[in-house]
Amino acid sequence: MEKIYQYNRKVRQSKKYPDLKSGDIVKIHRKIKEGEKERVQIFEGIIVSIKGKQSSSPMITVRRVSFGTGVEITIPLYSPAIAKIEIVKSAKVRRSKLYYLREKGFRLSKLKMKELGQFVSQEEELKVEEKEVEEKKEEQPDEVKKESPEKEK
Repeated sequence: MEKIYQYNRKVRQSKKYPDLKSGDIVKIHRKIKEGEKERVQIFEGIIVSIKGKQSSSPMITVRRVSFGTGVEITIPLYSPAIAKIEIVKSAKVRRSKLYYLREKGFRLSKLKMKELGQFVSQEEELKVEEKEVEEKKEEQPDEVKKESPEKEK
C-alpha cells in the first residue's frame, strides 16, 4: 500500500494543475499527433464530474455543446497528452456530479458564474483603495498637528 502512495505522490508532483471543481468552465489544451506533426487543440467546456480525486489518475468529464450537439470527453488529468488546463469561469454548484446538464442542453445561464478576471480586478481595486486610505490616515495626523498651533494663536 505504501508503494501506491509513493507512486501517487510522484505522479502528482510531475504536473501542477489548478484546483478543479465541478461547474468550472475550463480550456483543455490537448496534444494531437497527425502523422509526423504534433499540434495543440483546445477543448472548452464545463466540468461535469471528477472521478478518483485521490488516486494517481483522476479523470474529469468535460461537456460542451457543438453545433447543437452535446459532446463529452473523459480525460485522465495526468496524461502526457494534456499540455495545460486553464480555468475560464467558476460556477457555484451544490453537487459534485452535474449529470443533469445533459438533459438541460446548454443553459448554463442558470448557474451562478464567477468571472475570474473580475475577481483579479476587484482585488487590485481594493488594494489601491486601501493604500489611499492608509495614505490619508498618515496625512491626517500631520494636518491636525499643523492646525492645532494655529488654533492656539
